[in-house]
Amino acid sequence: MDHDWIMGLIGGALIGLGGAVYLLGNGRIMGASGIIGGLVDGTGWSTAAERLVFLAGLFLAPTALYVLTGMEKTTNVTSNWFVIVAAGLLVGVGTRIANGCTSGHGVCGISRFSLRGMVATVFYILAGGIMLTLMRHVFGVI
Repeated sequence: MDHDWIMGLIGGALIGLGGAVYLLGNGRIMGASGIIGGLVDGTGWSTAAERLVFLAGLFLAPTALYVLTGMEKTTNVTSNWFVIVAAGLLVGVGTRIANGCTSGHGVCGISRFSLRGMVATVFYILAGGIMLTLMRHVFGVI
């Protein structure tokens, strides 16, 4: 039996739990793009320590999972590094334009019944679906 859906369910629950802990712990929304953006543009330097700890957790948690379980999971979409880097950069630009990312709008915004978060989530999921369709079926890149 394919267990990817179980891993997705567990991962989603952990992201939701992390968002709740972050909100309850410091009163701010857990939006990865805002956390990174505040370090890059200097607006978040007053909370740089907590931002860096958050970012370290983003990198250390999968590393710890790999070390503890030996489970290695890479992207199933493409092994083309150019496409992966370009996609990451486009996501970064999009999150700055939208003033938030999937964790801020999708997880934390929808859970707080934020209309702005719901609308943003609909549009970035729609844009992602369109881009995936174009890249896979029109351009054959992925």
